Amino acid sequence: MSTYKVAYFVGSLSSTSVNRTLSRALVRLAPDDLELTEIPIGTLRLYTPDLDDDYPPEARALKDTLAASDAVLFVTPEYNRSIPGALKNAIDWASRPHGQNSFDHMPAAVIGASPGMIGTALAQQSLRGVLSYCNARQMTSPEAYIQFDPDVYTDSGEVTDEDTATFLREFMQEFRDHVQRVLAVLPRD
Repeated sequence: MSTYKVAYFVGSLSSTSVNRTLSRALVRLAPDDLELTEIPIGTLRLYTPDLDDDYPPEARALKDTLAASDAVLFVTPEYNRSIPGALKNAIDWASRPHGQNSFDHMPAAVIGASPGMIGTALAQQSLRGVLSYCNARQMTSPEAYIQFDPDVYTDSGEVTDEDTATFLREFMQEFRDHVQRVLAVLPRD
């Protein structure tokens, strides 16, 4: 059995982020053949093309992690009806310089949680547009707009509601199957 290395981003910098809690649940509920590693984004300086010839260490580490990964997962909140600036900044670093786009042909999935009823629908729509431009191979179904209920998740990522756990487990299984299908056609070197 192959193991797929999945890098994941948590779009929030908050230590108490509901999306960080959701990411812990996704790691716990993922199929055994997915190896998930978070890419930290909190120390990245703002992207500027002035550094394209000499990336700072944090940006090089981000690109190295993506290069060593088979797929990428985005777990993002919604800020002002879009994606957080820190996440967009990380994507900018990863997709540049020209000709060195880390997301090119990479299998990708998007999920997010919010206390509101629409989950993170508009942030995900915005992120999907960015990922399309970056030529990522996105899983388009199932969509997952999670209305976060703090009574359903423990800090360690356990999900106490079986319906929610089943949905998230099935989402991760679909993502795993998507990764396998994409890599069968577009293997990562």
